[in-house]
Amino acid sequence: MPTAASTAGNDIPSTPAAAIYPSLRDRTAIVTGGASGIGAAIVLRLAEQGVRTGFLDIDADNGARTAAAIGERTGTAVLFRQCDITDIACLRSEIGQLQDALGDVSILVNNAANDERGVVADIEPDDFDKGLAVNLRHQFFAAQAVRAGMARLGHGAIINIGSHAWYLGAPSMSLYLMAKAGVAGLTKALARELGPEGIRVNHVVPGWVLTERQRRLWWSEEAEARRRQNQCIPTEIEGSDVAEMVVFLASDAARACTNQSYFVDGGRN
Repeated sequence: MPTAASTAGNDIPSTPAAAIYPSLRDRTAIVTGGASGIGAAIVLRLAEQGVRTGFLDIDADNGARTAAAIGERTGTAVLFRQCDITDIACLRSEIGQLQDALGDVSILVNNAANDERGVVADIEPDDFDKGLAVNLRHQFFAAQAVRAGMARLGHGAIINIGSHAWYLGAPSMSLYLMAKAGVAGLTKALARELGPEGIRVNHVVPGWVLTERQRRLWWSEEAEARRRQNQCIPTEIEGSDVAEMVVFLASDAARACTNQSYFVDGGRN
């Protein structure tokens, strides 16, 4: 199940990083679902901060293009590994290989997801399991895989990407909403258990980010009008807006921030 379906160039922000955090330089990060969309924006911002960055995605072609484009733009090599993050053995192996190449991970961004629609009447047990696997389960096991390295370093930041959709009760998305609600609970559980090891865990909640995939699959004039009406500020939210929150939370500027949810949604009602 793909975590993204756009071409690399469409989702990489054109604007430079808004803030530089010196504490991030030479740290190591892994981002899941980094080939396009919000994930690609996060990978770019981390690379711009001087972070040694690796990312995972099921989309081999797009992942390779994104890694090359970001490396060319920033002058910093970004490592891409193809992985179906619903395959936990693959997830563990590829995280291990990235850590061997880059060093102990101090930043993990659990971004990979798939917001497929489906009404309750049509959902079968296999659909249920797949929905949890692609949107929630991998976040737990990725955190588990990097925990020991973060503990050795004495610090770490895990940022779990959620969605405002479950707060709104969006229709025809029951599996996605259930899983994303679980991300909020997972964040609290990890923050409490890993905090004594110096590991901070936070939850970033994007609004409707109009990536290439979102525009292709779900955008309409009616949906756009509702978005503008329901946000306190009507500005179009971009992947870079989410990425700016992520790099802040990854940095020492957020050293007292953990166990919290941070919304990047334009004040959506």
